[in-house]
Amino acid sequence: MRTQNLINFVQNGGADKKLQLLYGKDQKLLGEQKKRHLNLLKKHHEQFGNAEKTIIISAPGRVELLGNHTDHNHGKVMAASINQDTVAVVTPRGDLQVHLFSQGYRPIRLDFNNLKPVAKENGRTAALIRGVAAKMDMLGYHIGGFNATAISDVLSGSGMSSSAAFEVLICAILDKLYNGFIISATQRAQISQYAENNYFMKPSGLMDQLACSTGGLVAIDFKEKEPVVTPVAFDFEDYGYAMLIVNTFGSHGGLTDQYAAIPEEMRRVAAHFSQENLRGLTLNRLLENIPALRQKVSDRAILRAIHFLEENDRVDDALHAVERKDIEAFFEATRASGQSSISLLQNIYLPDSCEQPLLLSQVFVDRLLQGKGASRIHGGGFAGTSLHYVPLEKLESVSQQVNAVFGEEAGLHVRVRPVGAAVVAE
Repeated sequence: MRTQNLINFVQNGGADKKLQLLYGKDQKLLGEQKKRHLNLLKKHHEQFGNAEKTIIISAPGRVELLGNHTDHNHGKVMAASINQDTVAVVTPRGDLQVHLFSQGYRPIRLDFNNLKPVAKENGRTAALIRGVAAKMDMLGYHIGGFNATAISDVLSGSGMSSSAAFEVLICAILDKLYNGFIISATQRAQISQYAENNYFMKPSGLMDQLACSTGGLVAIDFKEKEPVVTPVAFDFEDYGYAMLIVNTFGSHGGLTDQYAAIPEEMRRVAAHFSQENLRGLTLNRLLENIPALRQKVSDRAILRAIHFLEENDRVDDALHAVERKDIEAFFEATRASGQSSISLLQNIYLPDSCEQPLLLSQVFVDRLLQGKGASRIHGGGFAGTSLHYVPLEKLESVSQQVNAVFGEEAGLHVRVRPVGAAVVAE
């Protein structure tokens, strides 16, 4: 419908059920989200006028529950989409131009007549847009221009996959406007990963995009080319616990080399066994080969390989735990994952750095929890966020103490969002 009609539709409650699905039943939060969407619609109207066809599309961020740095070696992951998201109001154009206005960023304009990588766009938002369109075109999908006004509360550089949320959003926009919203969640994720790897020029596995695209809480096995996704019906708040993300306000920006070293070191270990990746290797075989491995790879590479093998087992343990509704067994796997990231994976802080906020956040909240719940690193590591399961009755107190240590709004209460990329209203 026209932009002004869509404003009236949302204002009069037409999108309320969809907003509740995406953001939960808390009336205060729903009121804030309704206002957020209306403000975005009005900004779009100011920028592009009363366009004939206007759509609101949302793509969520994600949390990594278990499986730290396992996806890139064909491992296992447990993840969930969350109620923090990237939202765009979009209208189609009659040409191949893209005009994007995003709150807090410079306007972006690009032309899909050129779908080749542009060197000066490396590491920039425009590269993600161009890369998504290029891959969709390669796969035979229709593409076209659009005007968009966007906003995001997925914290950038925080481990909640703001880039993946944006990539999935762009794919959803082009899918909705020109293909009838037919692309599967898995293929949408693969298109998004292609853009990040080959246009944005950042190495990444598929976990971030797949979690954002699929929605809900999922276990993902990357052993085969087509990942196996297992939905998991489980709400931590039903068992008296909230998910608390602690943002230490250290950005993931500029850490590409640190992230790239992890899969590379794991693959060097795999190469000793004539494998391309570590999947299929057993812990016993790895341990037996440590004398020979030390002649070829670093000790850190061996430790990271051990982490990979044991982390896959922890994902299985966690999946079985939630399937039988055993939250304490889930927490046990989570705590072990957190300790492994510290001692084996070693992605909690930068080498030779005295600043160790991620380690401090994990240790600090653990002490506040006094044996309840669990804590672990969240996402890529080295900077950003940690993840904690906090008893609901302690959530306010723990959040306040976290904010006192790391800064105002450092503690963020997140909930699982049951759907991935979605049309909010049209």
